[in-house]
Amino acid sequence: MIVTKARDNRLVYLTRELSEWLLSAPRYGSDLGVNVYVDHKLQHSKRFDAPGLLAKEPRFKHMLKYWTPDLCWSSPETFDLVLTLGGDGTVLYTSWLFQRVVPPVLSFALGSLGFLTNFEFEKYKEHLNQIMGDVGMRVNLRMRFTCTVYRADRRPGHLPGAVVEGEQFEVVNELVIDRGPSPYVSNLELYGDNELLTVVQADGCIFSTPTGSTAYSLSAGGSLVHPSIPGILLTPICPHTLSFRPMVLSDALLLRIAVPNASRSTAYCSFDGKGRIELRQGDYVTVEASQYPFPTVVAGSGEWFESVRRALRWNVRGAVQKAWNDPADGDLNTAGDEDEEEQWDIDPDSDTPFGAGTDSGLGPSEDGESPGSSSPLRRKLSLLNM
Repeated sequence: MIVTKARDNRLVYLTRELSEWLLSAPRYGSDLGVNVYVDHKLQHSKRFDAPGLLAKEPRFKHMLKYWTPDLCWSSPETFDLVLTLGGDGTVLYTSWLFQRVVPPVLSFALGSLGFLTNFEFEKYKEHLNQIMGDVGMRVNLRMRFTCTVYRADRRPGHLPGAVVEGEQFEVVNELVIDRGPSPYVSNLELYGDNELLTVVQADGCIFSTPTGSTAYSLSAGGSLVHPSIPGILLTPICPHTLSFRPMVLSDALLLRIAVPNASRSTAYCSFDGKGRIELRQGDYVTVEASQYPFPTVVAGSGEWFESVRRALRWNVRGAVQKAWNDPADGDLNTAGDEDEEEQWDIDPDSDTPFGAGTDSGLGPSEDGESPGSSSPLRRKLSLLNM
């Protein structure tokens, strides 16, 4: 299965190239390749040119197929491997397609940032030959959240506090609850295993997976967490108190975030940036570790650190000091200047009464007076010597 980034026609040509290679490369004792599923929107695309591809080999007709979101939802076992062409957004979209069981996902870096895309498309033949051959693949099971919305039952005749289960989402990055268009600070009650933990007064809260620690949570002041560490990251958005710091909670907790009945305003929540819905007074959302992780194919054990260094420039200095060229190591003088010492445009004064290497502010003034006579520091030192 190939998932191609939307609204990028350049990638349609790459999708065709990849599809043709997968269909034609001999595999598993056959003179042909494997079945390939591409987006159903490419079926009539002139750039993808499915008729031209099928004309090269009549047997491709039974091997080139098209996936739809409904097929991903109802029959995820149809796919053995998912290849994404795009950036992190394409990977998140793939997680959105598979709300239960997810096939292994191999992501080619064809987007802008790329925390989750660590394979170069230029080497796709090498990567796929290894993965589909005897070498196999290494898979990292990334934690996901199961987020369930419960709405207060406002029908007449129902007891106060009664709720009705609503939408449910599997998220690989984060759940965000914010104040939306309301001018008031969000007022949210946070429960852990039905025990009140705190009342949140802020613009909102981010509940992030370790994978999502490099996304919105990081921008709001949250910490970086390695994706192999299970946990729930709680990061407030512009909290009303300075002591409300980000926390990493146990993945065994069942969190419940509720909008109190006495709240002056509603709240809004989004799931991996999608499915934004309104939470009214009495509604709440539960967050728990999902039983359906998101398996991503990785190239090596240190891949996450390389992604952080590459995308965030983590602990990388912006300025690099130039190497010192010792005159004793070689002749640095140009022709005709062999006996002249190199002159510096900005050089510490060496002729002041305070000795060599002092600040040039202690040197002669512009009107030619004695050295340092116009310097405030010089005048203060003179007064101290009286």
